[in-house]
Amino acid sequence: MKNKTIYSILFALCLIGFWVFKNFYTPATYSNPDSSNEEMVEEVFLPSSTTGDIVRHEHYMLSYNEPFEQAEWVLYELKKSHLTYDDRKRPYFIEDPKVKTKSADWRNYRGSGYDRGHLCPAGDRRFSEYAYNETFYTSNISPQDRDFNAGVWNRLEQKVRYWCKTYGDLVVITGGILESGLEEIGEEDVDVPKTFYKIVLQKNNNKAVAFLMPNKESKEPLHHFLVSIDSIEKLTGINFFEKQNEVWQDELESEVDASSWKF
Repeated sequence: MKNKTIYSILFALCLIGFWVFKNFYTPATYSNPDSSNEEMVEEVFLPSSTTGDIVRHEHYMLSYNEPFEQAEWVLYELKKSHLTYDDRKRPYFIEDPKVKTKSADWRNYRGSGYDRGHLCPAGDRRFSEYAYNETFYTSNISPQDRDFNAGVWNRLEQKVRYWCKTYGDLVVITGGILESGLEEIGEEDVDVPKTFYKIVLQKNNNKAVAFLMPNKESKEPLHHFLVSIDSIEKLTGINFFEKQNEVWQDELESEVDASSWKF
């Protein structure tokens, strides 16, 4: 009888400890404690959020979608000054301390067969240790097919860097298409998007291109994946440039025009 009482008490303490951890645990942080958010993208380019859970980091922003355990979009600005080849030590993936509901643990990806695919690429943030490390919050990753992540998706990321060198400052918005019926991985049921999108805007010229890519490797040229921004808005329910006037949006979002981009 005495042992049963002890086991009951220990079990109750474990439950209390788990509840305290779940509700009051504060994950580690990679963000600069002295940040003034000076690098943050101008609010005029901020998309709408279907969840209202917008997270602002110093070097990118995101809208977290808790049911899918990932961001529905990540937004960042890429400047010529960001394009460095500084060697950075790759940190661990950790939960995002600014996501109220806690971003998914990286262990959900272990053994799944999927990469922890960056949305804001670490390669675009080598210009400072804090900027680089911030990309390793799990709010900035999504399950990606390994050949896709290392293949056509990587080719697109490299092309975006080339465009930045060629045209100047860019605004980039990217994420997976989050919809019902997706495959799920890990204990937290992280959804695996079937398709990923990327929208790239020349900040100074108001020229934009948008891509929609199946989550699998392809040898097709990048321009094969061009779509209108309007078509991505219909799939996601997101208004990507809602703070711009309607004329600006109509001209930029309705057509597929790659004439101002070198492929």
